[in-house]
Amino acid sequence: MARRKGLALALGLLAIGLAAGAPEAQQKKISLLTWNIPVYKEKIDGWIEDFKKLHPDVQVEWLDKKGPEWGPFYQTQLVGGSAPDVIDVQGGLWLEYAANGGLVDLGPYLTRDPQLKDYFNARFLANWNYEGKQYMVPFYISKTLLFMNRTMMNEAGLTRPPQTFDELLDGARKMSKAEKTGLLTLNFDWLYWSLFAMNGVELLTPDGKKAAFNTPAAVKALDALARATADGAINKVSWTGRWVEPNDAFASGTVGFYQAHAPAFFYVRGSGKWINADTLGVASMPGGFATPNSHGFGISKSSKYPDLAWDLIKVATSEKWAYTFGVTLKNMTGVSKVDAKLLEHFQKEDPLAAAVLRTQVEHLDKLTGNWRQAKDAQIKEAFYPEIQAAVLGRKSAAAALTEAERKVNRLLGR
Repeated sequence: MARRKGLALALGLLAIGLAAGAPEAQQKKISLLTWNIPVYKEKIDGWIEDFKKLHPDVQVEWLDKKGPEWGPFYQTQLVGGSAPDVIDVQGGLWLEYAANGGLVDLGPYLTRDPQLKDYFNARFLANWNYEGKQYMVPFYISKTLLFMNRTMMNEAGLTRPPQTFDELLDGARKMSKAEKTGLLTLNFDWLYWSLFAMNGVELLTPDGKKAAFNTPAAVKALDALARATADGAINKVSWTGRWVEPNDAFASGTVGFYQAHAPAFFYVRGSGKWINADTLGVASMPGGFATPNSHGFGISKSSKYPDLAWDLIKVATSEKWAYTFGVTLKNMTGVSKVDAKLLEHFQKEDPLAAAVLRTQVEHLDKLTGNWRQAKDAQIKEAFYPEIQAAVLGRKSAAAALTEAERKVNRLLGR
């Protein structure tokens, strides 16, 4: 009898424990992985708070990783079967995941929600379309432009932004003397590609199956870049630095032209005491060509709750939170209505920032360096070392392009 009472008591306690644990075990949870915006925690807490008004029974976990850590972390989580539901991805990193079936097609979500028709800027939205499927939507957008040291331009007798590739290099030569150099560019994520695009050079054939860049025009352009680098018109950091080094070089006040995307402005203004509305000019690169390097939101295919993940994306990209993000971190958002309001805001509060940000929504028909290739990262790794060897005088332009062509075609043929 005592044994029966003991067993009954144990089973009763177990039942109570299971009942108590049931709600927690059944509670839904989604996670959000962002790219190096820990300073934005307060506002992301706001996203989560607004999301929980819609879904009070859902827990949201926020994760943030620095750029170099993001890829390895996501890959590890992906392999382990616990990839974050919503991801914020920069540049072309998303392509590999989309091509391998790792991301949700967001097209049906956009189509079924009439409020989202024409909500996002179509030119930027297209950057995340791969083989007819929409894998990302804009979080914040950026593309390259030309920053100009007006003091150095005035000293060299330059009165307007360069209009052609030849004018760009000619102006750079006129400004370079002693410790000063005329032109600097960022080189990662194809950000330098406008230098080739303005010379009519295409990376790939229209079908994307073969290299198309080994042409007389490309040889001429690359040779010109190499000569300008050798004589000091182009700062060598253009080809050897990544982010901090080029920004610091321009912030020092010893570089005339700087091709970079908009976020560079806020970096260099913070450390460049010479920078103000009178000394810094901004313009589009010759021909209006620019390479985008934007951030988008996507949903991991392994997500158990893709509909909830989409609702979190809708909250984060809503007019309320898109505008808040744009004002707080000084970026355009890819939401057309919001970006118009942001430009009005910055024109009143920070006219120089407004001038920079205005370039981000101009000449969007001249975006380049944004090929949707599953092997985008591998193509960069094959192509750029050859270009670097040429501009630093280690190879002739013709030899470098021929070798780059061989490597890229080999990749595309696999």
